[in-house]
Amino acid sequence: MTDPHAIQPSALDQLPDRDPEETAEWQASLDAVTQAAGPHRAAYLMRRTLERAEGNGIALPKLLETDYVNTIPTAAEPAAPGDEAMEARITAWNRWNAAAMVTRGAKHGVGGHIATFASAAWLYETGFNHFFQGKESQDSPGSGDQLYIQGHASPGIYARAFLDGRLTEAHLDNFRQEAGGNGLPSYPHPRRLPWLWEFPTVSMGLGPLSAIYQARFNRYLTNRGIKDVSSSHVWAFLGDGEMDEPESTAALALAAREELDNLTFVINCNLQRLDGPVRANFKIVQELEAQFRGAGWNVVKTLWGTAWDELFRLDTTGALVRRLRQVPDAQVQTYQTRDAAYIRQDFFGADPALVEMAKLLSDDKILECFHLSRGGHEARKVYAAYKAAVEHKGAPTVVLAQTVKGHTLGEGFASKNANHQMKKLSVDEFKAMRDLLELPIPDSRFDDGVVPYGHPGADSPEVRYLQERRAALGGPAPARRTHPLAPLPAPAEKAFTSFDKGSGTQNIATTMAFVRLVKDLVRDKQTGRRWVPIVPDEARTFGMESLFPSLGIYSPKGQTYEPVDRDQLMYYKEAKNGQILNEGITEAGSMADFIAASTAYSTHGEAMIPFYIFYSMFGWQRTADQMWQLGDQLGRGFLVGATAGRTTLTGEGLQHADGHSPVIAATNPAALSYDPAFAYEIAVIVKDGLRRMYGEAAPGEDQDVFYYLTVYNEPMPQPAKPSGLGIDEAIVKGLYRFNTAESAGLAPVANAPRIQLLGSGTAIHWTLKAQKLLAEEWGVAADVWSATSWTELRRDALEADAALLRGEERVPYVRQALQGADGPVLAVSDYMRQVPDQIAQWVEQDYSSLGADGFGLSDTRDAARRHFGVDAESIVVAALAQLARRGEVRATAVKEARERYGL
Repeated sequence: MTDPHAIQPSALDQLPDRDPEETAEWQASLDAVTQAAGPHRAAYLMRRTLERAEGNGIALPKLLETDYVNTIPTAAEPAAPGDEAMEARITAWNRWNAAAMVTRGAKHGVGGHIATFASAAWLYETGFNHFFQGKESQDSPGSGDQLYIQGHASPGIYARAFLDGRLTEAHLDNFRQEAGGNGLPSYPHPRRLPWLWEFPTVSMGLGPLSAIYQARFNRYLTNRGIKDVSSSHVWAFLGDGEMDEPESTAALALAAREELDNLTFVINCNLQRLDGPVRANFKIVQELEAQFRGAGWNVVKTLWGTAWDELFRLDTTGALVRRLRQVPDAQVQTYQTRDAAYIRQDFFGADPALVEMAKLLSDDKILECFHLSRGGHEARKVYAAYKAAVEHKGAPTVVLAQTVKGHTLGEGFASKNANHQMKKLSVDEFKAMRDLLELPIPDSRFDDGVVPYGHPGADSPEVRYLQERRAALGGPAPARRTHPLAPLPAPAEKAFTSFDKGSGTQNIATTMAFVRLVKDLVRDKQTGRRWVPIVPDEARTFGMESLFPSLGIYSPKGQTYEPVDRDQLMYYKEAKNGQILNEGITEAGSMADFIAASTAYSTHGEAMIPFYIFYSMFGWQRTADQMWQLGDQLGRGFLVGATAGRTTLTGEGLQHADGHSPVIAATNPAALSYDPAFAYEIAVIVKDGLRRMYGEAAPGEDQDVFYYLTVYNEPMPQPAKPSGLGIDEAIVKGLYRFNTAESAGLAPVANAPRIQLLGSGTAIHWTLKAQKLLAEEWGVAADVWSATSWTELRRDALEADAALLRGEERVPYVRQALQGADGPVLAVSDYMRQVPDQIAQWVEQDYSSLGADGFGLSDTRDAARRHFGVDAESIVVAALAQLARRGEVRATAVKEARERYGL
C-alpha cells in the first residue's frame, strides 16, 4: 500500500537541479516549521514567500484559492471620497422605494423581487456615486460605461431613477403593468424601456457572456480606428447562483487571454439561489475564486465588514480563518438567523482556541458580525474593491462581494430560503424597516394601509448630491441613447446588380453568392469599414477564406508568428486592426459578438453592420435565446444560416440537417426571416436590409430589426433576374411568380390542367424540374413561384386581419399575389411543412404542402430528398394527387406516377 506521506514523483525531477544541497536545506526548513509550529504556520510562511516572489516578478503558478478573508485589509483601504453619511441616506431611500414599489404592485398580483436589491444596494450605489461613467463623460463621450444590471435588482434601479427625477410615482405604480403604455418592465428590457436600459440580462448567464464580448468589442472598435472607447469600462452585476449557468463562465479564458482590463464582474455572493443555498455543503466564493484565478482573472474578495477586524486581531493561532474555511455556506446562512448562544456553540465551540476567543466577545458583538457585517454592505469596502478593479492592468477583475439576501428587510426576509418568492412586506415590517433606516416617514402616511413612497424632495441635499455626483461622472446611468446618426450612404448599385444576369453555365451555391456580395460591399469606400464579418471557425466551409488576406482576422496581439500558409494567396492573416471576428468553435460567443456589434449604433453612436454566418443547424437551435436577446436589445444586422436545409448537406446526418430553423425564427418578432432561392434575391434582400436598418426607413417601418437569411451549399445554376416592375418589392414581401408554364416553354395542350408550385430556397430547383415533368409526361401546366419569405407573408396577413377588425379594408399580400392564379397551390420547402403552412389559411385556392419533416439522416442529396418525399418526382405525384381530387386529371395517374418513379 502506498504511503500517503511519502514524497511523490515530481515534474521537477526531470529538470537539472543546479544546487541540490540548497534545495534540501529549503525543504528541511519547511519540515522543521511544520513539526515545530504546525502545518498552518508552514502554509502561512509558504503563502508569504509566494507573495514576495510574485512581487519581485518571479514567474510562479498562482494559488487558486486564498483564505476566506478580504483581499484588501481594512488598513490598506483607500479613503473613499464623497459624503458617506449622505450616500447612506440616499441608499436608504432607494431600499425603501424598491420594497414599496414591489409591495404596492403585489395587490395586482404582478409580483416582483425585493431581496436581491436589498443585498446589493451598496454594490450599485457605490458605483453610481463614484465609478460609472455616463454618456456625457469627458473620458468616453457618447459611450460612457456599459452596465449589465442583475435582472432581479431592477426595482432598486427604478427607485434611484425615481429619486433623481427620471421616474415618477405613477411610473413606479405601473411596475410590471405595461399594457397601458406607461409601465415599467419587470427586468432590464431595452425594447420596453429604451431610454433607460441598454442590456437585457434576466435570461441568466447571457449577461456575463455578453459583457465579456462587449468589452472585447470595445477594444475592436478602438483598434480598428472606428472610435476610441478605451476609457469605457464594462461592469457586469451577477448573482452567485447565476454562475451555475454554463454561459456565465464560458468566455472567462477569452477575457483573460485578451487582457480585458476594461471589464469588471461584480458577483453578489449572498450565498442563495432562487430556492435555497448556492453551495449548501461547500463554499461558492472559494469555488468562484479558483475558477476565475485559474482562468487568469484578478480576484478581489470583499467578504467581511469592519466589525470582523477585532475578531481577526484576536486570531493569533489562525483558528478563526481555518473555521471560516470549514463552515459551509448553508451554515453561514443559518448563523444569520440564530441567536448568539447558538453561534457560540456551533461556530466557536468547534475549536478550543475559538472558545477562548468567544469569551472576549459580547453577544452584541457576535450578532453584529454574523448578522450584519458583510463586505458588500459597507461603502468603504466596496469602494476599495472597485478602485482596485479599475486600476488593475493586464487582466479583467472579478469582485466577490459577500452580502445577506434580504438585508434590512427584517427577520422575515433576511437569509430565508423563500425570500426570492416573497413579494411584499406588512405595514409593521415597513415601519421596522423605516426605523432601521432612520427615514422621516410618519405613521400617518400608513393610515390607509398602503405603504407610501418616500422622497426627500426635489431640492433636498440628498437629491442635489446624487445629481451632482452623476453630473461629475457624465450624466445619468443606466441610460440608453439613440444617437441622431445620419443614414449610412447606400453602397454602389453595382454590387447588387452583379447577379442580375445570372451565372450562365456556372453553378454557384447561394452561400458563395452571399460571400461574393459581401466581398464587394466591404470594399465600398464609405461603408465598407463598418462591416463586421463574424464566423465560428469554419470560414473555409462557407468560402470566406478569400477575405482573410484583405480584411484580416482581428487579434489584439496582431500576428506574432509566421503562418504556415504564408506563401498561399489566401493565407491566414491576423492583425490588430483586423475586421473579421473568427471566434473559434463557439456559436454563443459569436452571437455575443453580433449583439455587441449590432447595437454599437446606440452604445457608442457608431453604426456597424455585422453579419454572422454559421452552420444553419447550429444557429437558431443552439442560440435562439441569444437571438431573442438580440431582438430585445434592438440589434441590427444580418444572420446567415449557411449550409441550410434538411437535405443539402450530403452525408452529414441528423446533427447537421436543419429542417426547422425558420420555424424558430418565426417566433421572434424582430427577425425578418428569408429563404432565398437565387443569388439576385439575396442581393435584393441585403440591399433592402441596409436601407431599412441603416439608411432611410419608410414611414412606419421599425429599424430595430435584424435579417435572417438561409443560404445553401449546393452549387446550382443561377438564373437571370426576371424583368418587370415591382420584382424587388415582391422579393422583399415574400412571393413572386418566377415563371409560367408558357414562359418556360412548357405549355402543354390548350386548357390543360394547371397548378401553382410555390418553392423556397433550394427547393425551387426541384420544383422547376417537377414543372418540366408535369408538362412533358402528364400534360399539366405548372407555374412556379419563389416564396422568399413564408414568415413575412404570414406577418403581413396577420396585420391585415387585425386591420379588418379595426374596420379597415386590407387584403393580405399573399392573397393579392395569387389572385387569379388558376388551379390549386402546392408549396414545397427543404424544411418541415410548418414553414410553408404558415400561409395556408390566407390562400384562397386549394392548398397543400410538402416538407422535410422528422429527423435528418446521412446520405446523398437525392436519396435524402426521396426519403422525405420532396424531390421532383415526389412533387409531381403530390401535384397529380391534388389535381385528381379536383377531377382535373384521371385518378389512375397518381398510381401510375408512383410506379413510374419508384415511389
